[in-house]
Parts: sequence; structure tokens; C-alpha cells
Amino acid sequence: MRKAVIDLGTNTFNLLIADVQEGRFDKILSTKIGVALGMGGILQNVISEDAFIRGIQAMREFKGICEDHEVIQITAIGTSALRDATNAVAFRREVKDKFGIEIQIVDGEKEAQLIYEGVKLTYDFQQPAMIMDIGGGSTEFIFADAEGIQFLTSLNIGVSRMYQEIQTSDPLHSAEIAQIENWLESKANGFFDEKNADIIIGASGTFETFYELIHDTDFISGFETITLSRDELNDCLEQIIKSTQEEREQNHRIIPIRKKMAPVAAVKTRWVLNKLDVKEIVISPFSLKEGALMNYSM
Repeated sequence: MRKAVIDLGTNTFNLLIADVQEGRFDKILSTKIGVALGMGGILQNVISEDAFIRGIQAMREFKGICEDHEVIQITAIGTSALRDATNAVAFRREVKDKFGIEIQIVDGEKEAQLIYEGVKLTYDFQQPAMIMDIGGGSTEFIFADAEGIQFLTSLNIGVSRMYQEIQTSDPLHSAEIAQIENWLESKANGFFDEKNADIIIGASGTFETFYELIHDTDFISGFETITLSRDELNDCLEQIIKSTQEEREQNHRIIPIRKKMAPVAAVKTRWVLNKLDVKEIVISPFSLKEGALMNYSM
């Protein structure tokens, strides 16, 4: 059966279309639109008027793509920006009325579980690892081994939320970097205390951008994970943190919606790597949408 999953994230809306049968799928199409649903309103728990319009336009485009590919079932998952927004009901109603798509809003724990379901299609967890999925509104952490999930959390430390709450210069000053790290410490609520993870698995998205910046090539699409050394990623993060907006604008490896927020995302990633004393980075091409594709196809 041909199915689609739409992941309505705080920064990007992601569409996956695949033929699903007997516990496996063949990808037909994967694409994304930089909607910035959380921009201008996430700190007030609202979807701003402009973001609301961008979100509806993106859903219209995705609906058309699904029709062109003769999709039979569409699953739409709303995450951080939608679960916090007081006008999420109005957005869901308009999407339902205009496109016949019912948006299911999941809480942070369910979001983390779906991310794990996606990642485990590409990684067997014979070596325990911490999954990190960098979102615009929240960031999910899932520690798993061969027995399954051992613990998980969803923290409201997404890059769009951080970018709008913490005023920064271009480029970042050392005092601002310290401010970001202190903010992260306060929002983590002790989650990282006495925790270590030799391996961290970056779930698609931002981690794919890190790979492309390091190797100056497109991320390899498929079912295979890619490994980075800690030194490789450290060097990339340092360059992003020191970069100017003008430099990022000229870098085609950074998608438009990430150009402003990239330094904040880099500081956060470096902070997490240090907190967990990470030795190796694995990048999985799969995340929530793949997990939802299989989770809602049973």
C-alpha cells in the first residue's frame, strides 16, 4: 500500500511517501519545506499569523504531491510547536477542512518513541547509544541498547526556541556562548547528570547538514548509517560557531531555514557531546517520519 507521513516540525515540514508491505517499505519520495512554524510565536505558545499561512501553504503543496503519487493513506504528526500552541486546534481544523488530512499531535514521549522506531531500522543497538534528534521546538534524547529503550526525554531546547529566547550577536561572542550553555543546563533539569554515551546517533536533519559541511557532498540517501569521528564533528561545530551570517548565506550546504540558527544548534550539539563524553557519532538517515510510517502501518 502506498502511504505518506507528514512530520509537521517547528522548523520544517517533512514528507515521506513509500510503498509499505509486510513490515518493510520502499521509499518513493522524501522532501521538506522550511515552514518556520514556530517563528514569531513559540515563546508565546501560539502560531503567528504568517507562520499559520506558511503552514497551510506547505500542507497544500504536500497534498498535491500525495495526489500526484496516488497515495492511499496520509498520516500527519504534529510535534512541539503544535502541541504547545493555543491556536493549534484552528490550524488542525483548517488542514482537515481544506485537505482532508487529520493531524495527530503527539506528546514529547511519543515523539521520542517514534524517533527510536525510525532509527532502529538502520541501527541494531548491539552497541548501546544515545539518539539525539535536534528539532526546532524540542530535542529528544533516547538511550537504547539491544534490549530496547532504557530511558528517554523530550526537552524544550529546540533551536528555534533558543534562537528567539536568547539574543545573540553575529558572530557569537564568548559571553553569549556561555549564556547559551547556562540556559541549556537550566532547561535540562539534571537529565545529563551522571550519564555517559560513547556513541551518539544523530537522527537525520541537522546531523545530515553537519555531514555535508564536513565532506562537501550530499548526504547519502538510503538505509545505511554514516559514522563521524568526534574530532571531525568538533572541527565542524567550531567553524559554524565562529561563522558570520554572510558566510552561512553563501554556503549552499546549509539549507535556508538553518542559516540563522546554525551557530546556536552547533553550541548545543557541542555542549551535549561534552556532557555525555561522546567518542563516536553515528548519523541515521531515519527519524520520526520513518518510525511513524511503520508504527501506523501495522
